[in-house]
Amino acid sequence: MNWLSQHRVALGLILGRFAHAPFSSLLAIIVFGVTLSLPLGLYTLIENVKLVAGNVRLEPQITVFLSPGANADNARQVESRLKEFNTIKQFRFIQRDQALQELLQSTGLVDVTAGLERNPLPDAFVIEPKSINPGGLENLRKDLMKLPKVDKVLLDTAWAERLNAMVRLGRDITLILAVLLGFALMVITSNTIRLQILSQREEIEISTLIGATDAFIRRPFLYHGVLQGLGGGLAAWLIVSLGLQLLNFGIVDLAKLYAAQFRLLPLGTNDILSLLLFSSLLGWLGAFLAVGRHLRRIEPRA
Repeated sequence: MNWLSQHRVALGLILGRFAHAPFSSLLAIIVFGVTLSLPLGLYTLIENVKLVAGNVRLEPQITVFLSPGANADNARQVESRLKEFNTIKQFRFIQRDQALQELLQSTGLVDVTAGLERNPLPDAFVIEPKSINPGGLENLRKDLMKLPKVDKVLLDTAWAERLNAMVRLGRDITLILAVLLGFALMVITSNTIRLQILSQREEIEISTLIGATDAFIRRPFLYHGVLQGLGGGLAAWLIVSLGLQLLNFGIVDLAKLYAAQFRLLPLGTNDILSLLLFSSLLGWLGAFLAVGRHLRRIEPRA
């Protein structure tokens, strides 16, 4: 019970100091939040890109395009040859008229059909191979190119793999940026606590003389760091959320031009809680380092 009372007194003392100097306290929290919003904003953008990449089919697919002059007999001949490949798991035939309709519907350009003299798309086979080995896929692609009336063979997942590689690179950059800026925030908090200690030097000396323990003296400063970090985390979340709302106005309008629906999603509950925990921990570490270093230099006067 005495332990809870001591923590309640320390917390009340820090809240009183915040209320006594609201401008400087708010300024420190805003600086903390703006600095933390940089990696947080990048992380949020990467998470949205991951959602797009997550909807992409990553299993290797091979698309075999027949030559424009290929007819139904040529398509059936290629189909019978495909059944002989033991490296193919399954395949399906996409007739050129079906491919054109799917393309026009997905792009919202259905009215363009009226202006076309003929269907420019070829017949195609979409193949799902058994193996995902790059060498095996390349050998299969070369064999498919030898089939009659085959014009082009494409691996459909190459761009998806590049997108995922970019996401992984962005995640690594975010981690490096978060570590560097986290260190900077610890320094900022440590400097703030150092100034607090110096301004209360006489009070600390008197408290030591009357028997105050080191834990009792440290506790308010540690609470100061935690509350500053928590406030900075909330400020970073508000800054990023506002930025997402402003970006979404332009993104939604741009997506409509492509007959698509897309908007940047805000952070989830788990991400927000992790952010607040991380920012509070940064504030606590900064305060802990400052208190441990500077309180040792203060010796009570006899």
